[in-house]
Amino acid sequence: MSMSQKSFGIVLPIALLSYFLILMDNSIVFTSSREIGADLGLDAVGMAWISNAYTLTFGGFLLLSGRLSDLWGRKQIFQIGMAIFGIASLVVGVAADAPMMIIGRAVQGIGSSIVAPATLAMMMDAYEGEQRSKAISYYGATAGIGSIIGLLIGGALTSYISWRAGFLIKMPLIILIMWLAYRYIPKGKVEKATIDYVGSILSVIGLSSFIYGLTSKVYGVIFVIAGLILLVIFYFYEKRFSVPVMPLELYKNKVRFGAYLVRLLFMMALLPYWFLLPQQLGAQYGYSAFESGMAFIPLTVFQFGTALCIANWTKRFGSGRVLLVGEIVLLAGLVWAALADWTQGYWIAVAAPMCIIGIGSAMIVAPVTAAGIHKASNTIAGAASSLTNAMHQLGGPIGLSLIIMITTNFSISTYMMAGFTFVALLIVAVLIVPNESK
Repeated sequence: MSMSQKSFGIVLPIALLSYFLILMDNSIVFTSSREIGADLGLDAVGMAWISNAYTLTFGGFLLLSGRLSDLWGRKQIFQIGMAIFGIASLVVGVAADAPMMIIGRAVQGIGSSIVAPATLAMMMDAYEGEQRSKAISYYGATAGIGSIIGLLIGGALTSYISWRAGFLIKMPLIILIMWLAYRYIPKGKVEKATIDYVGSILSVIGLSSFIYGLTSKVYGVIFVIAGLILLVIFYFYEKRFSVPVMPLELYKNKVRFGAYLVRLLFMMALLPYWFLLPQQLGAQYGYSAFESGMAFIPLTVFQFGTALCIANWTKRFGSGRVLLVGEIVLLAGLVWAALADWTQGYWIAVAAPMCIIGIGSAMIVAPVTAAGIHKASNTIAGAASSLTNAMHQLGGPIGLSLIIMITTNFSISTYMMAGFTFVALLIVAVLIVPNESK
């Protein structure tokens, strides 16, 4: 069903708000980590699991969750995901000890893995043409801004109320979203097809093992290798299954294939920046959790302002060209940040390059999201959006692990982020721009 071209209706607000809530979760943990650790008596390993448990299940279950939205219907699977996410958020907010907190975060990740691809697939079902392009631009802006807003909210609530408030404050919004979805979103089509159980198990275990290996110092290499082996087995198994959990036709389109690689590299560059910068601000300027969150305001403002222009730019110049320029701008911002002299103070060393990074990020997220579902039929829309989100989740741990393994120097780390962006720039130029009109 297509919405009126005059109004987006209720689908877009539901999709953007729900996606925003799941994206800001890890950001809240970043700025509240010291307070959570002190309150629950967690050591460094325990604190790592607060973040890793969420990332592990979010990334591990994405392919299965996206395929279920194709088979069971968008509305049905979305409501299940929001219910899981909401209950888990409540558990995390009232957690009395570390095991309760970590289990709650893992279940949150499962709920998020269901909601993220379902929201994008719902938008594809609801909108067409220019309206779909605008909706995806807003969705892409949310993907970029949600994490940054999470840093601000997490820092403010932790400093003035409690780290628990960051999780509990979402409960009324989750209830509202579920009611709106139940009341206004039409029941989606349900395909009568056999679920690829073996492929689902291989994808969950393979992705989870790979992500765990990247984020673990204990037997990390073994888990990475095991994960890669399982994913290779998964790939060849999927070629034999009539209704696979990951339709291999997703990769036949060069634009989609390029988009998955670019989304991976984008998060390899950006998540380490979000993760390492607050620590650098604390070390160089003695910033608190709240001050570190506030330090991201220039990035947020420029990213949001640019995101509002993306729909018009893509209509005028083409999505691929906007994406290409975005990669160039992001590369320039990261190189500037790597060259910055921190003795010159926050505004020159941090805020100025951060503005450029914000502009580049906004020019990338929406076009690369659209490219990830380029010419994907409704029967594989959920799988296409889940793979886009899977690359988003995998990129961060891969980039952060590679950087931490090689250096602890912020400047060198930022050069590595710029290197990831340069590779993404080449992929856009070779795979996406020449093929988007074919």
